[in-house]
Amino acid sequence: MTTNPLWSPNNKDNNLSKFRNKYIKHLKDKSYKALHDWSIFKKKEFWSSIWDFTKIDGIKKNPIIENEKDFINCTFFKNSKLNYTKNLITKKNKNDAIVFFSEQNFERRISWERLDIEVNKISNYFKKINILKGDRVAGILPNIPEAVISFLAVARIGGIWASCSPDFGSKAVLDRFKQISPKVLIISDEYFYNNKRIKNINNIDEILDELSSVKQVIIVPYDHRKKNVYNFNFSFKKWDEILSQNSILEKEYEDFEFNIPLYILFSSGTTGAPKCIVHGAGGSLIQHKKEHQIHCDINEEDKVFYFTTCGWMMWNWLVSVLASKATIYLYDGSPFYPTISRLFDIIENEKITFFGTGAKYLDYLKQKNINIKNDYNLNSLKTIASTGSPLMHETFKYVYANIKKNVHLASISGGTDIVSCFVLGNPDESVFSGEIQSKGLGMDVDIFNEKGESIKEKKGELVCKSPFPSKPIFFWLDDKKEKYFKTYYSKYSNIWHHGDYAEITKNNGFIIYGRSDATLNSGGIRIGTSELYRIIESIKEIEESLAVEHKIENDTEVILFIKLEKNYKFEESLKNKIKDSIKRYLSPKHLPAKIFSIKDIPKTKNGKIVELTVKSIVNNEEIKNLNSLINSECLLEYENIAKILNNHTCKNKKY
Repeated sequence: MTTNPLWSPNNKDNNLSKFRNKYIKHLKDKSYKALHDWSIFKKKEFWSSIWDFTKIDGIKKNPIIENEKDFINCTFFKNSKLNYTKNLITKKNKNDAIVFFSEQNFERRISWERLDIEVNKISNYFKKINILKGDRVAGILPNIPEAVISFLAVARIGGIWASCSPDFGSKAVLDRFKQISPKVLIISDEYFYNNKRIKNINNIDEILDELSSVKQVIIVPYDHRKKNVYNFNFSFKKWDEILSQNSILEKEYEDFEFNIPLYILFSSGTTGAPKCIVHGAGGSLIQHKKEHQIHCDINEEDKVFYFTTCGWMMWNWLVSVLASKATIYLYDGSPFYPTISRLFDIIENEKITFFGTGAKYLDYLKQKNINIKNDYNLNSLKTIASTGSPLMHETFKYVYANIKKNVHLASISGGTDIVSCFVLGNPDESVFSGEIQSKGLGMDVDIFNEKGESIKEKKGELVCKSPFPSKPIFFWLDDKKEKYFKTYYSKYSNIWHHGDYAEITKNNGFIIYGRSDATLNSGGIRIGTSELYRIIESIKEIEESLAVEHKIENDTEVILFIKLEKNYKFEESLKNKIKDSIKRYLSPKHLPAKIFSIKDIPKTKNGKIVELTVKSIVNNEEIKNLNSLINSECLLEYENIAKILNNHTCKNKKY
């Protein structure tokens, strides 16, 4: 690992410095560590100051924190009030609030003024059809402006939003929405991916047959330039008809309790029915504003583009950027259509200042050796953020060598569980290859060994030792909090166990090695899967890889699956090349016992590799849920390999 930074800030006139200078003048030590320590040991002062610094519009009252020592039952801002939507639509001018691009080369621009009007009209319609505080509204929508408008309209009246990406099959949709009983279902008529037009309403009858709670269906046109005629055997309302009505616009916003439910996010569902994670309005807002303004240095008039879908928590994170008076950019479709560098066309033409994406997107550009900096003017771009999976060392270097030299590369990690980050970027500190820069302010993050002891420069479990405001307020249909407790607090008493295998470096940065329940045990050594992937996927013949642990009698062995680049064959020479690379860059104990070439790697709808599903197949264990996968048919190949490994018939069903 290099000790030389890839990037260091040349200007510390940023929001982090302004916050430090305003609120901790009494501290002689001006380091980030001192600031972070203050944010943990003086939580009440810290979170109160975040409210003030980020200018949250609401009524702040004591107590700031109640039951501070009780992680599960701790409450933030119990008596405070706000309206989430009001905090996101503070501007009323004709400048762009939302800019939308489709892979089909058409764009739309929604001004702050128009956003306010349309959110107002949709929320008025919800009230007209008797949608009340606490009622659920669900969307099956591509990443279009109407998804944002729908969500803000629901939040405006105290409702609860939930969404699925339109590529979810009907069973996956029902696994999620049937648990929460939505009263309204909003769905687009179509969407596009990789130049394919896909009707989004083919399965609507099947979904509605099972969702008896739905009282109203609203259909949104993907392309408003077309005249759409729909013929269905159920009643529905057209989106454009709602907006065309001359309803009276309401200027007043009702303030709700800080911890009112805002949205329900769903776990991946790869080990059972998806968990319905309920997040609060105030906790999400204050956490996001802290991350946006202080860690990402996002300001008014910035242009923020995060490549995401409505089924990934980064969509929720992106929408909250509006609360910092910055413009958000939505993109729908394949990031590689019509060209591999399509997203950089937008970044250059729109003068994007902050670009976020999944690590796999950057890894793919690296694998294809795409040189962006020679073809694009990226002078406006200040920050590139990466999440979704660990960003490899080589990809860090690729970004600085082939995209932009002077850019803040902020690898971030958190997740659906907290709709935010535990560890993330720091505009005051240097970027080192393969490392996430720092703990988030107010996030009491540490690495524990199996005994619950704090460790540094050793791999262990990522934990959070004290409460934060964006923890879930509860799980839906979990009144006794049994699932909630089991998910986060059963490993270490009164401490959040996140399930990531990680390490604190000598730079006080973080390396995430993958999910701890997917780590490999080889010869008594725990191996993070990302360690292997980093080496294996640097081999030109290999597009992607997946490794799992296979139980054999009283021991385990590592099984490696590789997906080859086109025009390459899995020959003995390649197998030897893989082994030589692992021995050279890792150790002989990292060597897999067996290597198989496969056609595809199973992934969730959000593009995450599902190691645990393959691990279950390989170990002849039952899989409870496959509806979260985008390509479950590829699992048949793994089942056939499992039969060879186990020398008997697998329990799993055919895919």
